[in-house]
Amino acid sequence: MTHDLLAFLRPLLAAEALAEGRACGVEPGDLEQAVWLRLLERLAADAPPADPPDWLRRAVRAEARRSRRTARRERPYTPGAGEPAEDRGAGPEARALAAARHRALHAAVRRLPGRCPRLIAALLSPEDPTYREIAGELGISQGSLGPERSRCLACLRRLLAAEVAGREGRG
Repeated sequence: MTHDLLAFLRPLLAAEALAEGRACGVEPGDLEQAVWLRLLERLAADAPPADPPDWLRRAVRAEARRSRRTARRERPYTPGAGEPAEDRGAGPEARALAAARHRALHAAVRRLPGRCPRLIAALLSPEDPTYREIAGELGISQGSLGPERSRCLACLRRLLAAEVAGREGRG
């Protein structure tokens, strides 16, 4: 049943994701992957949707809206912006603090699960590889790279937040 449903929905999802992705500037592959995940989660928790094609169309549009909201909140990285003022100085203390943060970041990246250490290392690489190059190196599709990156960065944030919280004194 599930296999038949997935085979039935595959062409519709590809077409819907392509149309919505182009309309809102989102990778169609990312939309497809997000909707497949939602469908599989639903199938694991409940029965299949009563009207699968209608559910799929609504799910694609919901994921496209979510992606647009996320894209509006993201800001491009500007080196030096958001860094503490003392880090901008060239003094030995500032360089030592920056080096310690750099070591802590790379140590946390090495502790990430699965493919995350390789993915984050590629994103931090001074060679600045493209998504296509990173996907080829990791052996995953380019459409999977964005969602995978988001999961890895969320995991890294949790790791770093736990480290910072663990270092502070309790009182």
